[in-house]
Amino acid sequence: MAHPKRRSSSARRDKRRSHDHAEIPQLAICPTTGEVHQYHRAYWVDGNLYYKGKMIIDGSEKN
Repeated sequence: MAHPKRRSSSARRDKRRSHDHAEIPQLAICPTTGEVHQYHRAYWVDGNLYYKGKMIIDGSEKN
């Protein structure tokens, strides 16, 4: 297994990690419910699950 001959300096390490910071998630507003949610994520509103403005799971239909 390969291993480094020399220790990486903290400056070199930090330059490599400079792009690994957390980003603010992109938010969208649902045209159907008006709810703010993350893009490409399903979201719950009043017991119903929505995705791309369409109801996926109706929470009022309990068995």
